[in-house]
Amino acid sequence: MKPVLFFMMKTCPYCQQAIAWLEELKNESPKYREVEIEMIDEKVHPEIADKYDYYYVPTFYVDGVKVHEGAAEKEDIRRVLETACR
Repeated sequence: MKPVLFFMMKTCPYCQQAIAWLEELKNESPKYREVEIEMIDEKVHPEIADKYDYYYVPTFYVDGVKVHEGAAEKEDIRRVLETACR
């Protein structure tokens, strides 16, 4: 399993939807529950967010590589988790 960094903002509706899909996918597949996801609110921790190259949230990095940026559909979140599982 590769670690996931999830950059988000609490006030972002796209981020809240991504969080909901993460939970839904974890309930659908036990292997996704094993993925370590560190959620970083860019407004709370700008010192961490500023070290990464992205503009939109939600943004996902898997093992240090950006795999998704911006509004996401459920399948986008599934791809993030599948990438982490490889």
